[in-house]
Amino acid sequence: MSDNEDTPQRTRKPLGLKRSVDAGEVKQTFSHGRTNKVAVEVKRRRKLTRPGAAPEEAAPPPPPPPPPPPPAAAPRPKKPAADAATPQERVALLQREAEEERLRLAEEARRRDEEQRAKDTEGEKRRAEENRKAEEEAEKQRKADEAAGQPVESEDAGDTEADAGQADGKPTPAPRKFTPVERPEAKRPEKKADRKAAVKDTDRGVDKRRSGKLTVNRALNEDEGRRARSLAALKRAREKERRLHGGSSSQPREKQVRDVVVPEAITVQELANRMAEKGADLVKALFNMGMMVTVNQTIDQDTAELLVEEFGHNITRVSESDIDIAPTEEKDPEDTLKPRPPVVTIMGHVDHGKTSLLDALRGANVTKGEAGGITQHIGAYQITTKDKQKVTFLDTPGHEAFTQMRQRGANVTDIVVLVVAADDGIMPQTIEAINHTKAAGVPMIVAINKCDKPEANPKKVRERLLEHEVIVEAMSGDVQDVEVSAKTGAGLDDLLEKILLQAELLELKARPDRQAEATVVEAQLDKGRGPVATVLVNRGTLKRGDTFVVGTQSGRVRALVDDHGKQVKEAGPSMPVEVLGLGGVPQAGDLLTVVENEQRAREVAQYRQEKATEKRTALAPTNFDTMFNKSDLVEFPVVVKADVQGSVEAINTALHNLSNDLIKVRVLHAGVGAITESDVSLANASKAPIIGFNVRPNAKARELVKRDGVEMKYYDVIYHLTEEIAKEMAGELGPERIEHVVGRAQVKEVFKSGKRDKAAGLLVEEGVIRKGLHARLTRDDVIVSATTIASLRRFKDDVDEVRAGLECGVVLADTNDIKPGDQLEVFEIEERERVL
Repeated sequence: MSDNEDTPQRTRKPLGLKRSVDAGEVKQTFSHGRTNKVAVEVKRRRKLTRPGAAPEEAAPPPPPPPPPPPPAAAPRPKKPAADAATPQERVALLQREAEEERLRLAEEARRRDEEQRAKDTEGEKRRAEENRKAEEEAEKQRKADEAAGQPVESEDAGDTEADAGQADGKPTPAPRKFTPVERPEAKRPEKKADRKAAVKDTDRGVDKRRSGKLTVNRALNEDEGRRARSLAALKRAREKERRLHGGSSSQPREKQVRDVVVPEAITVQELANRMAEKGADLVKALFNMGMMVTVNQTIDQDTAELLVEEFGHNITRVSESDIDIAPTEEKDPEDTLKPRPPVVTIMGHVDHGKTSLLDALRGANVTKGEAGGITQHIGAYQITTKDKQKVTFLDTPGHEAFTQMRQRGANVTDIVVLVVAADDGIMPQTIEAINHTKAAGVPMIVAINKCDKPEANPKKVRERLLEHEVIVEAMSGDVQDVEVSAKTGAGLDDLLEKILLQAELLELKARPDRQAEATVVEAQLDKGRGPVATVLVNRGTLKRGDTFVVGTQSGRVRALVDDHGKQVKEAGPSMPVEVLGLGGVPQAGDLLTVVENEQRAREVAQYRQEKATEKRTALAPTNFDTMFNKSDLVEFPVVVKADVQGSVEAINTALHNLSNDLIKVRVLHAGVGAITESDVSLANASKAPIIGFNVRPNAKARELVKRDGVEMKYYDVIYHLTEEIAKEMAGELGPERIEHVVGRAQVKEVFKSGKRDKAAGLLVEEGVIRKGLHARLTRDDVIVSATTIASLRRFKDDVDEVRAGLECGVVLADTNDIKPGDQLEVFEIEERERVL
């Protein structure tokens, strides 16, 4: 229905004999689902002709070759005035114009396609005609040659004859020319749906509805719709091009020599990949060498070198040890060296006053903090003399258990001060200190201490030193000596003066402006600060923030603390400092090296940890003696925890020295720090005591100790520890049993005694035979039985003993295997307390 009320309503189409008006309906769609149908009328244009003229339908058709011109578009109806047209009529008019434009574009596209197809067909016909004419000419020429009697030869032979004909002066026919023809493509079977669509489009006269539409994608992508070439086709094309330009494929390529990096062990396949060779070729070469291997098996470096050389490559050997940082002995340039303070180690026997002497030099009191008044750690200190010169001192323990500490102190020192008590003389650890000093090759200064005592005899000390090839200056030698007293302070200035004089003669220098290298003097696990290492800088400058690797641990310097407990930013050569920031507790004596980055430090530390694990878990070499030796060796397991790494080493060494052929100490775990739950669990599983040296268990560990009943032993002096462990080991073995032979007798005759027993008539040859003693019956010096004397008689009387030269009768317990001529050995067993 129209919105205009004046427009008359039409409910049906108009009637008429001749339709001059095309009527139709247009459906309009509005928002909210509203629709409306509008009747549309299109009037046909009336065609006027002259009277008597033939109608247009009778006109003859145009010739077929040229394409017919496009039919003229029907004249558009005059646009009604804006005020007279309704909205529905305007919509219908716009739709009609759009449809006419679409049909026009489709007709133009169809016409262009038909023109292109006509051109292609004409070109194909022309080429086919030319080819046919060329073949007819070639056939005529061939028949003419056969009629003349000339054989038909190949192209090369024809060229040769043509040259010969020119030489003879005969005319030569012009070479034949052929027009290149495209290779016909094989027809592919069309799909049923494609055939139907083609028939439908042919019937309709239009290929596709939107074939003439030009889009942005079609304009930019010219190859759209074409089928991509397969990978095999690309390979064939490249191979053909290579044959044309690079020669035949049968020619061998030039061998490319490579530098092959070969580690200590490598698989055959990996070696083949690095050589860019086939794995089967390497396996074949190994078979020729007599090695039956596969590509997945591992070969050693020497075999790999043979393979690399056989295939013509260069080998570069590498090993896992290349990762590690080897200690270098390279010397720094002379112009970079600067003077450094001397490192002085104080050595000597226990209780000879080493720490007291150092306290007098430092003005401190260290002995008050040591258990038992003896030093059990290495202490590193630096003092400043009156002349503003610095001297670094290392205080080593004097107890016999701390041999490794003293050796470590001698190896990092420049000068050794040997302290000998004037009232005690030369002692075992004094001799050991002399030997360590000689092995290290460092100069020695003898300090004769305790000269303030009335019983002091320095002259006797100097004479005793001659026994060990130590000749002091007072005895016309080259070793300096000085008499001091740590209690009164006498002779300390002379000692410092001689130390500085000896350092001046040594000309001690180091390069400070380089990456630091230091030696770990002592290491411990602090409860609040974590792993802490006391190091002595050998060369370079250790700074806060440096990344380093020390032994099997790596870390970053978080703080540097000097011997007075103050934090410093850097530490130069010969300066002792405590380093915080380690990943774990290192071993005393390890070398600390500063590296370029944290990744390098972790890599080196991981490699060293793997090597340490391999060494620890490696099986001891065995032989037939150890394999078949079933001795009753008793193991004494222990768990050791101490406050510092040096004490752990000393305790381990002392415990292993207590072992003998009957009992052996087995250290299940030795570590630094407080006793933890894991230590208690390990000791409980192995039924081993826990030895705590200057450490105590934490709260959770104490609960486990109380619950599981683990034996705990706490010590603060090392010789108390060794004495009690020795007693424990002796108690584990039990008392010592000693045999004493009392007498020997010979069996003269054997008699029956009762229903089952036998009595032996004996002649006592030596000693005495007593009732109830142990007896050993031998036959031809082979023990037949070990038993006891159950009954002893002389004639018919029971007696307690029978002496040598007399005869007697005995009944042995638990044996009746007695024959005349046997020997009877009687002995008694004495039990003593075992001492290790």
